[in-house]
Amino acid sequence: MFAGTGSDVGKSIVATAFCRIFKQDGYTPAPFKAQNMALNSYATPDGLEIGRAQAVQAEAAGVACHTDMNPLLLKPNSDHTSQVVLNGKPIGNQHATQYFRKEGRDFLRAEVHKAFDRLSARFHPIVMEGAGSVAEVNLRDVDLVNMNMAIYADAAVILVADIDRGGVFASIYGTIMLMDEEERKHIKGIIINKFRGDLSLFNDGRRIIEQLCGIPVLGVLPYFKDIHIEEEDSVSLEMKCREAQEGKINVAVVMLRHLSNFTDFDVLERDERVHLFYTNNTEEIKKADIIIIPGSKSTLADLVELRRNGTAQAILRAHHDGATVMGICGGYQIMGQEVCDPHHVESEVERMPGLGLLPTHTTMSGAKRTVQTTFRFLDGEEACHGYEIHMGKTEITGQNARPLCTFAATSSTKESLDNKENLVSEGCFVSEKCFGTYMHGILDNPSIVDFLLAPYIEKVQQRASFNYAAYKEQQYDRLATEVRKRIDMQEIYRLMSI
Repeated sequence: MFAGTGSDVGKSIVATAFCRIFKQDGYTPAPFKAQNMALNSYATPDGLEIGRAQAVQAEAAGVACHTDMNPLLLKPNSDHTSQVVLNGKPIGNQHATQYFRKEGRDFLRAEVHKAFDRLSARFHPIVMEGAGSVAEVNLRDVDLVNMNMAIYADAAVILVADIDRGGVFASIYGTIMLMDEEERKHIKGIIINKFRGDLSLFNDGRRIIEQLCGIPVLGVLPYFKDIHIEEEDSVSLEMKCREAQEGKINVAVVMLRHLSNFTDFDVLERDERVHLFYTNNTEEIKKADIIIIPGSKSTLADLVELRRNGTAQAILRAHHDGATVMGICGGYQIMGQEVCDPHHVESEVERMPGLGLLPTHTTMSGAKRTVQTTFRFLDGEEACHGYEIHMGKTEITGQNARPLCTFAATSSTKESLDNKENLVSEGCFVSEKCFGTYMHGILDNPSIVDFLLAPYIEKVQQRASFNYAAYKEQQYDRLATEVRKRIDMQEIYRLMSI
């Protein structure tokens, strides 16, 4: 298990690296995080939902993702409530005080233990990840994901600490000292992460930590600036709010308050033809060639906010002046004529006008659709891939539009697309500069990115398609190589054999 001295110390990236390292070394690894809290989620091949970070780690491990890798997912609805997804299916919304009470905890604990047992029977080793700080002593009795899980799994725990944020000695020593004796026995090593500068300058620091804690420092990892792995937390988005640039196709992702699945846009961030930025600044939206309204965990609330802060009007003006507007999932719903919530799935508001860019009508429902899909885009013959995770149904109500994607109703294979009698459709296409879809991951298909960029391609010199799938594989290998150089792998394998 890779556990952390706090949130955002790099546990997910380190776990991803070891998933790839173990795969390279001939093992059959699989990731496991008992409980994850994230708005970034992913649909498994069998149509269930897990945290995106575990899907990324599974990809690095070279295996298909499964709900056993993340049996419990919390998707925040607000600062105090979350949708609880258990074994891939939503079981309701809960307030934080309700979720973290001791009553009913044994049921959830049993479920995550069963998931781990099933996974460990199929894969070796299991690369576990903790959540937040491993030493939240006020939550010790209700912990499902950190030391209680490590003790159940008899895991060797590697403590990951972030030196870049400062206070690394205190955070490591304090974390270990706050553990009880049984917990402390499972801490077998320490990794210092996000070091800037000459790593040899920290040699004395390693020695001091080992003397203080009696636990070996297995390695010091640099702050990786040029290795790009999909990130789990939207904290990083605040650093991506950048202005438009000359000589690039400027793509503005609207910064919704409840933005979800921002990994949909990682491909554009890596494409040399594109400058991607996140914003709700009305002046910056004017400068964008392409505006994407992303997914949202609370479509109606974000629609209200877009109108309140002037972003809705800025989007409409930009489109009138020639900009492309594309909506994905919640953004697709927002682009329509109307969003209705008669059963109060999201709020007490039963009806709200959308932006009116698409002739569509959305009705919210309690049932969630989660599915991986193989589809055809518009009139193309290529088999494209994506996944749906949404609540609500959207229908085209106007004559000046047609569906965007076509796929088989009962299968997600390329062959199923050839059966013309079994096809259904989704999304709405008005023009090459106005369309929406429920399909997450749609931009991972190079041909669709080329379609999106085509009206503006004269602005850039680099015009070749970008192969995102190959790029991700390269990044996993680069990450594994760099981590190998700086971690005592012999000790890692010794701990695995104990």
